[in-house]
Amino acid sequence: MHNKKLNKIYQDLYHQACLKILGGDYSVDKNIDNALDQRFGITLLIRPQLEVKNTIQNFLKELKAIEPEQYYYPNSDLHITVLSIISCYVGFNLENISVDEYSKIISKSLESINEFEIEFKGITASESAIMIQGFPKDKTLNSIRENLRTHFYQSDLQQSMDKRYPLITAHLTVVRFKEKLKDVARFMNCIKKYKDDDFGISKVERLHLVYNDWYQREKKVQVLKEFKIG
Repeated sequence: MHNKKLNKIYQDLYHQACLKILGGDYSVDKNIDNALDQRFGITLLIRPQLEVKNTIQNFLKELKAIEPEQYYYPNSDLHITVLSIISCYVGFNLENISVDEYSKIISKSLESINEFEIEFKGITASESAIMIQGFPKDKTLNSIRENLRTHFYQSDLQQSMDKRYPLITAHLTVVRFKEKLKDVARFMNCIKKYKDDDFGISKVERLHLVYNDWYQREKKVQVLKEFKIG
């Protein structure tokens, strides 16, 4: 997707979210600390490189100092969703699917795909989260998603891709609201300070198919298959 178009999506999201957050009209996720949360699914994702992750953690450190009660993603959990193949739901079990069949379709979708880069620059937000903006350097990510959609739709395998919304961005979710913000103005000012910051470029050489909870927490994630590209 052209970066101009992607930038507009991020900017629109940011401005809508800022109005809501500053107006106190944002969502607090009460499931983050719920040990009984049984929502699971499978996702194809990208892990950003370490330098990018560390730059993000420096930014998060400042936010944490202002609002320590919120949920901040550790390095181990940072990811870009290529596609949620089966969106998390209560009752999903790996035993109900053939991981091999899913892997075959993903492999087929990645034929003739070369490694590519994603630039992480600037911050966007939703009414429930803070995100780092990702800009793919070319159309490779788009091609992967289109290939996956085509091949999965042609199969009989269980999938719920694009059920919540068609995925077109390459963002990294870094903060989720789990409590009401104590000092909204200060928190949003800190985000404004980093609004256009550069978080680095990540080369994408492999994709991971994982079994995951809603938050992609390392202790609950199981890597099912790694796909090398290029």
